[in-house]
Amino acid sequence: MGKIIAIANQKGGVGKTTTSINLSAALATSGQRVLLIDADPQANATSGLGVEPKQMSSTIYECLVDEYPVASATVDTCVDNLKLLGSRIDLVGAELELVEKKGRERVLQAALRDVKDDYDYIIIDCSPSLGLITVNALTAADSVIIPVQAEYFALEGISKLLNTIRIIKGKLNSTLRIEGFLLTMYDARLRLANEIFEELKGHFGDMVFNTVIPRNIRISEAPSHGLPVILYDPSCRGTTSHMQLAQEIIDRGKNK
Repeated sequence: MGKIIAIANQKGGVGKTTTSINLSAALATSGQRVLLIDADPQANATSGLGVEPKQMSSTIYECLVDEYPVASATVDTCVDNLKLLGSRIDLVGAELELVEKKGRERVLQAALRDVKDDYDYIIIDCSPSLGLITVNALTAADSVIIPVQAEYFALEGISKLLNTIRIIKGKLNSTLRIEGFLLTMYDARLRLANEIFEELKGHFGDMVFNTVIPRNIRISEAPSHGLPVILYDPSCRGTTSHMQLAQEIIDRGKNK
């Protein structure tokens, strides 16, 4: 049965989508069967894998609102073993359309029931908000990765997200756990970046991934070419770090 991991942080610009794309590609390259779900109306994970949102006949929107089968809505990507359930801007309206729906927080969970066994990992790229779509993602997930930017306000807002996770654990998904905190945009030359890593370790201990994602121009360039960094530049530091992260997650799963 596949493991569902949500990548969430309501603070924007921390590398959620970059992590979603590149971790999914790294897991797939490591031989895992992976589904990436773009649960953000901005659809950056969709376009970042070279898929044009406007040309998709069905997306996560249809799966949530019209109960369209996830298996029929997924598309192949440029990476072997990696499929995509894409998004487009009309996902914004799904929040309103789900409000009156019975069991509105569990719609995504129900939609994934039929495909969970088809994948080793299902990665959900959440939007930078704690709205109903993100609540659906956290309710469906087995665990959550929290990207944290290596900058001054890094820990700002984490308490709000942790509180949301506590509420969801208490009311909707008692088995949800934190997969790990992931330090992104890390520059080892900066004292501040190292201080933030130590602060995270001090607060959260083993819940902080040993792998850090460096500031790397190739990671930034890759989405404009519709490629994960692993295909855009296989030898760069960005590729190496995401492959290490994928292996760390696989190893953690074996040790549970």
